[in-house]
Amino acid sequence: MRSQSRQRSRAVLALTAASGLLLSGCAGAGGSGDSEDGTVNVLMVNNPQMVELQKLTAKHFTKDTGVKVNFTVLPENEVRDKISQDFANQSGQYDLATISNYETPIYAKNGWLHELDPYLSEDEEYDEEDILNPMRLSLTGEDGKVYAQPFYGESSFLMYRKDVLEKNGLTMPDQPTWTEVAEIAEKTDTAEKGMKGICLRGLPGWGELTAPLTSVVNTFGGTWFDKDWNAQLTSKEFTRATRFYVDLVRDHGEAGAAQSGYAECLNNMTQGKTAMWYDATAGAGSLEADNSPVKGKIGYVPAPVEKTDSSGWLYTWAWGMQKASKNTDNAWKFMSWASSKQYEELVGEEIGWSNVPAGKRASTYENPDYQKAASAFHEVTYKAISEADPRNPGVQERPAPGIQFVGIPEFTDLGTKVSQEISAAIAGRQSVEAALKKSQSLAEKVGKEYQK
Repeated sequence: MRSQSRQRSRAVLALTAASGLLLSGCAGAGGSGDSEDGTVNVLMVNNPQMVELQKLTAKHFTKDTGVKVNFTVLPENEVRDKISQDFANQSGQYDLATISNYETPIYAKNGWLHELDPYLSEDEEYDEEDILNPMRLSLTGEDGKVYAQPFYGESSFLMYRKDVLEKNGLTMPDQPTWTEVAEIAEKTDTAEKGMKGICLRGLPGWGELTAPLTSVVNTFGGTWFDKDWNAQLTSKEFTRATRFYVDLVRDHGEAGAAQSGYAECLNNMTQGKTAMWYDATAGAGSLEADNSPVKGKIGYVPAPVEKTDSSGWLYTWAWGMQKASKNTDNAWKFMSWASSKQYEELVGEEIGWSNVPAGKRASTYENPDYQKAASAFHEVTYKAISEADPRNPGVQERPAPGIQFVGIPEFTDLGTKVSQEISAAIAGRQSVEAALKKSQSLAEKVGKEYQK
């Protein structure tokens, strides 16, 4: 999956200066917000499940509704740039686009998105109440209105080799602490030839290293900013969490950790080169695939904690409707179909239940067919997503939502620059304290702008 599990493009949201470029007069639910040609233009990321959606649309959605869908499909970095440009300018070239729970509140605040509450109140068949609450909350604006609908979602958890732990007389706790994980990593390091104790992302990027590190910071009691926008990267909690992360991956992590991201850790886990891996729940599908060498050997437990009850992150690729769209009714028809229970059933029947875009609906995890296909991990995934709290992910009040990110436009640049400093510490080129001192200076500049 190339969502939060892939490296993000840098500074794609440096568009706040364009927030005044707003257009009004768009039709709402039940209005005449459709162009005469009966088409919807969709700009989306080229993830496998989106490509499957593209293949199924004409055969099913267009056939049933008569609404044609024109897709523009691009790699993640390219699509993020194109979406931010089109929505900021409100050109109306695209009616819908795939955006995440990071962009949604920011775009909504800038007035770039069409609110969806009128449609949700009228479309009983869609069953908005079935959407998992953390997903719904993460796609809600500061005004309390809903601005996007999830296509699929994910959290994070700990994946581990059940056979390796058993062979070494080790037991994984049902809810491990990071201290316990570090102890297991030490004991499984070199337990088998070429095997390391754990794999953690060290590759720079706000969506690579910064994502798991921030979830560790949260549960250790730290935060990027306090409620008054004072930067906290040199606080004792942030420092302790970062030092723990760096030491763990340096002492018992993968070779070349400073250049290892989601893809590299997935490869290491699949090839039996690591005993544990903390990362996105989306990784489980690949580990349990029919052609996976470790299929059936992996155990799954919630994200490790320290001071919080849970620490899994939250991410979703979702559908956002451009406010300038002149095809709002047809856009909703497609959006609601692509995010519906009926679409999931269609994918299960025609492609396979393991390919269902899960992580968003409670009913998915109650479906016997899906439970069978995802028997190894569906329960812990559901628990991780259900317990994620993007508003209060730590032990203290904070000024912006987000678990593995800070929900402000500047975070793409700030998170990436800080990750470069931490990655350098993982590589041994500087100390954690030196890395955080530089990072604190960067964060202070952002915080001061918000304090004004």
